[in-house]
Amino acid sequence: MKNEPHLGTAVIASACLFLGYASVGYVQTKAVVSNSVHKEAVMTRASGTFDVKLTPQTMDNKADASLGKMSIDKQFHGDLEGTSKGEMLSAGTSVKGSGGYVAIERVSGTLQGRSGSFVLQHSGTMTRGAPQLTITVVPDSGVGQLAGLAGKMMITIADGKHSYDFEYTLNP
Repeated sequence: MKNEPHLGTAVIASACLFLGYASVGYVQTKAVVSNSVHKEAVMTRASGTFDVKLTPQTMDNKADASLGKMSIDKQFHGDLEGTSKGEMLSAGTSVKGSGGYVAIERVSGTLQGRSGSFVLQHSGTMTRGAPQLTITVVPDSGVGQLAGLAGKMMITIADGKHSYDFEYTLNP
């Protein structure tokens, strides 16, 4: 472990990122005002698969092997067709199976036929092997035809394949 200081944090971060199947997400709908009439934004579900590549990056504080930094490179398929680029920070602990990560990624592409981009914010923890993951659209980060996008994404790994379930609202 001392020869590979980021190995432990990479394992924790990868586990948090990829074991999202145990997380429970929710979406809050928001009211929008149009001509003084309140309308509920309609919650929509998108799903598909994705490929991800995590690349370890150099940390400024090389003395603390419990901290890690990685770049994220994803390709989404299905209802969301596109790519994302992002950064992840992770922390491991002395307790096996415990740690956490935070990440930000910009997704660019088409979501059920609407083109644009938006930002996803990740917050993941593992408590002695039990994962909890929240992935949320950063408010007001949607651009193009995805302006006004809000929602949460859950990820699942089954048989070595990654998939997403994205519940979202988009202002009409």
